[in-house]
Amino acid sequence: MAEMDMLVAGAEASADNKQMVNAIIASVLGWALDLFDLFILLYVAPVVGALFFPSSNAALSLAAVYGSFAVTLLMRPLGSAVFGHYADVHGRKQAMLVAIVGVGLSTAAFGLLPTIAQVGVIAPIVFLMLRLVQGIFVGGVVASTHTIGTESVPPHWRGAMSGLVGGGGAGIGALLASFIFLITSSVFPGDAFAVWGWRFMFFSGLLSSLLGWFIFRNLEESPYFKELKREQGNEQAKVSKAPVKDVFSGEYRGVLLVNLLITFGGGAGYYLTSGYLPSFLKVINAVPNQTSSLILMGASVSAFFSAVLIGALSDRIGRKKTFLLIGALATVLLPLCYLNLAATTDMTQITLYALAIAFIGNAGYAPVLIFLNERFPTALRASGTGLSWNIGFALGGMMPTFVSLVSASPAQIPMSLATFAVGVFVIYLIGAVVIPETKGNFR
Repeated sequence: MAEMDMLVAGAEASADNKQMVNAIIASVLGWALDLFDLFILLYVAPVVGALFFPSSNAALSLAAVYGSFAVTLLMRPLGSAVFGHYADVHGRKQAMLVAIVGVGLSTAAFGLLPTIAQVGVIAPIVFLMLRLVQGIFVGGVVASTHTIGTESVPPHWRGAMSGLVGGGGAGIGALLASFIFLITSSVFPGDAFAVWGWRFMFFSGLLSSLLGWFIFRNLEESPYFKELKREQGNEQAKVSKAPVKDVFSGEYRGVLLVNLLITFGGGAGYYLTSGYLPSFLKVINAVPNQTSSLILMGASVSAFFSAVLIGALSDRIGRKKTFLLIGALATVLLPLCYLNLAATTDMTQITLYALAIAFIGNAGYAPVLIFLNERFPTALRASGTGLSWNIGFALGGMMPTFVSLVSASPAQIPMSLATFAVGVFVIYLIGAVVIPETKGNFR
């Protein structure tokens, strides 16, 4: 009998470990594939700007493209409300599956769009409408990927898991986009990229839909959600039937508002660094496409290690101290990196500054995911985390657009970036001061 009990215990432990590994892979790759789809636009921004938002001023054309990027971000809170509700009430798995397939299909659809030279003003209108659709699905991915992973690992891994999903997933997504950019710019060199290459960049979104389907279809629910469902079977248990409404009312309204100081700062820092870097290398440093793709691949690796290391650091010293440390360093170092990157033509220095910018930008939001998870109970976690993340990142994602708009010419972009970087990380630091320490508050 004792031997049988040991075998059963061993089988259960093996099943738990398999579930944990599957959840980790699903969370990381789900977010990576999602950002891969978003990064595609950033890598072809100058070309798309000329084809859909032409202007005699390259900075204004870029501003229009980043404006379309901001439109997607503004729809993400709606997506997180819809899919977050579903994830909290019905489960993380199905919400993740539908959202990631939707993102991939909507991304591929951009490759079919006619340009402004072909159909006139209809082209940018249809482009923006499709961005709205994509934004809803992107918001849905956050609601599920940003909860199931941290809910499935031991407490002492949650900070590292936060970095692995948030920053590591972003690094992998950017790395995949860089790899596709390298291939398409090689197959369609020079002017051919502006004719067909950008379309094939968007068509690659079909890969994320296929991969997402195969990865998520056999995924189990997290142990915390399973426990929540067991509690719902008890009529005495207090469970939420309208998690989105609960996040916006009562005690959690204040929690949401304070969270936005951190998510706005972290999101803006990310989009002003990894998000703006592809355009910076092309417009400011005039780096050729193939060389730029290699530098950006290196920056993605730098982002990956930054996120995991800083996330793990938050497990040791706490979330609050980590936010304070990174915020202070970023406020000083990021402006210096931007200005020095713009001033050099040496390819080695360009590469090193790009790696440093990616490292700092991704460090800023590495612990954000687990911090948000710890601010909400299981019944509200997907909705609360998704809304806090997406509203903050939607506002932060508008910063590249403002950088381009306030720059009278491309030559002024580096100083604008440096100024905006200081401003957003000051807000981030204010958030770090007023938030409570949340480490260990997972319920």
